[in-house]
Amino acid sequence: MVARLCFVYMTFCFVAILVLAIFLRGENSRMFYTLRMGRVEKKHLEAQLWQKQLQLENLTNPEEVEKRLALEFPRDAD
Repeated sequence: MVARLCFVYMTFCFVAILVLAIFLRGENSRMFYTLRMGRVEKKHLEAQLWQKQLQLENLTNPEEVEKRLALEFPRDAD
């Protein structure tokens, strides 16, 4: 009887350890996916910021301002 209870207890512990290992493995995958998606989103936002910065620099560039003014307000050729 004691041997049978010991066997049941050992089987229960073994199954519990396996379930815990499967849970931790799934949680690890989920955390890795979340971390990876955060990094991808960060890179995407950095690229957008870089593009906006280039657009701003083009707008504040004096040569670009002259070109834009020339297109919007053409001078009369007298």
